Order: sequence, then C-alpha cells, then structure tokens
Amino acid sequence: MGSAALYHLARQGLRVLGLEQFDLAHDRGSSHGETRLIRRAYFEHPAYVPLIDRSYELWEELEQETSLRLLHRCGLVLGGNASKSVITGVRRTIDAHNLKIERVPSSEWSKRFPAFRPDDNMEVLYESDAGMLEVESCVRAHTDAATRLGATVLTHQSVTDWTCDGTSVTVTTTSAKHAADRLVICGGPWSAMLLRSLKLPLTIRRKTIVWFENADPIYRRDGGCPVFLFETPEACLYGFPQIGPDGVKVADHFGDERVTDPTLVDRTVHPHEEEKFRTLTRRYLPHLGSTITRRSVCMYTMTPDEHFIVDRHPGHSRVAYACGFSGHGFKFAPIIGSILADLTTTGTTREPVAFLRADRPVLCPERAQ
Repeated sequence: MGSAALYHLARQGLRVLGLEQFDLAHDRGSSHGETRLIRRAYFEHPAYVPLIDRSYELWEELEQETSLRLLHRCGLVLGGNASKSVITGVRRTIDAHNLKIERVPSSEWSKRFPAFRPDDNMEVLYESDAGMLEVESCVRAHTDAATRLGATVLTHQSVTDWTCDGTSVTVTTTSAKHAADRLVICGGPWSAMLLRSLKLPLTIRRKTIVWFENADPIYRRDGGCPVFLFETPEACLYGFPQIGPDGVKVADHFGDERVTDPTLVDRTVHPHEEEKFRTLTRRYLPHLGSTITRRSVCMYTMTPDEHFIVDRHPGHSRVAYACGFSGHGFKFAPIIGSILADLTTTGTTREPVAFLRADRPVLCPERAQ
C-alpha cells in the first residue's frame, strides 16, 4: 500500500519521500511469497467489487508503464458447502453485481479441473477473469515507477515517532528526522504502534505458507491450472499453480494464531503445520507430490469485521492512513494508493470507500450505543 501511495502521489508531480524499515519487497510483513489472488468472487462483501474493478484497470496501467507482466488471468476454482460463508458470500456478491461467475456441475469437475477433487457436498464456482499477482514484482514496479517520477525512497529507516503541529509533520526514524507538508501511514502489522493514539482494535495473525514439489503439468500455470480456494471443515485452503521451481504454493486463509509483536513473530514452519497441509493437499489436490520445497511465514493485520480501514487521522487533517487489510488486501494496492493520494491532497475521494472509514460502529462501539 505504501509503494502504491508513493507512486500515485509522485504521478501528481509532488515531491515524495518513502520510508521503509526493511528492504524493498521484503519478507517480514504481509506482501511477499511470490503470488497473491485477485478476484471478483468477493465473499467478504459486495462493496469491494467496484474497488476491484478499478484495481484491475490500475494494475494494467502499471503494466503498460513499466513493461512488466504483473497480473496473470488464469482463472479461479472456488469450492465450498453451499450453506457456509464462502459460497453464500460469493452468491450475495454475484447477485449484487450480476457477475459472470459460473457454477460447475459435479459431473464436469474431473474433466474440466482434473487437478482438484472437491468434496461431494461442495458447490464449485469458476471465475475465468480471476488470477494472480506477482507480489514482489508489484511492489518494485510501484516503487521504481515512483522514483522515475522523482520520488525518493530510503530503506532501513524504522519510524519511531511522528508529530503534526497543524502546519507540517515530522517523522522520526532510528537515524534521522524528516519534515513534510503531509503524511501517509501504511504500517502493515506495525500500524497499531504507528497509530497508537487512535487505539484501533487491530490484531495480528501469524500465517504459514508452503510450496509442494510438483511433477504433474496439470498443476502448472502454463498447463492451464487456475488459482484455487476450498472452504473445508478444517481450513480455507487456497493456493496457486506452479510458476517457478518451488512448485505449488498453498496456505490456509482461516485460523487465528495471535501475534503480540510483529518483530518477534515465529518464522519457523513447524512439522505439525506441514502435516496439516499434506493432509489437505492429499484430499483436494490428489496428484500433487508430498515433498515441501519452501516454507514462509507472513502476517494478517485483522479488524473485528475483517474490512479495511482507510481514512484521515481525526486529529490531524494532514495525515492519512490505511491498515487492517485482514488477509485480502494486496489486490487493492493500486486503488488504495490512489485513494490515499486523494485523501492527502484534497481531503476526500470519489471512490466508494465510506464503508472503510474508521468511525464505523464496529471499530467505535460507543457510536452504536
């Protein structure tokens, strides 16, 4: 989100400084691990679809500007019990926006999608326009495009504090102080610390990811394999076709292992976590190998309703921020960056993000009384 905001502010001809506590496209937060899903089959809420539509446009614009391939429209197979949250949520979104998402009869599963074996009681949907984003390349593309437009990026700059006196802002890092007219905060798992005065109800979840060795072309992107997501009784298994030497990537979207300090998160993928994924892939990806070639840990920064927070600081009109992306935010990076640029320069935006304001009742219980 920070790299996208940097880019959209630089597009306006502004003098912009980006501060990053690690390297660019690092593996310490929530925007690493090769791929992220992009979809309109939005079980989280129908209100995200207009933002997704605009994100598709902005990703394509960034591809054109950078001459990079960032978005792969390989399709999405999505399965789950018709009465559970994923399928009921997608159905609600399909109805709200008349989306072209296909219900696949069980008689066609094995022929059309031989890589997968859904449970007999599952409903299976297919979204042909969905796909995946190459995350590290996306972060670098936004940052590189911003610097070509005159932006400056400083890495290994951990922010310890920031202040606003009504006419300017000052950001203090471990090595310097930086003064500016306005400030955008995209702190990921460190947002609660950077926005401590707001007392936002954010929690952090540790998430594990593994890659399985693959020798079968049906699991390769160039073999026609789509992205996949299955809501099962044990997990919300999702993953990506093989695009590199590490194999097929899988993860669990659900689960709730809390993290108290994002700097000290356990980055070891333990044997019982590996075995959970082996059990799930044996069941739902039956032709995949069982050898794990790569492991990774990332973090979800959660809000109580699992919707983002995108707003201006209530006490400092010169400060805008975005956080709480709850494990489904990366695909929105370009539109969130554009919205943050709007909020920073004009104080408002024409994009439909009122439902993401920080003063909604679930984040401010006193307002609901």
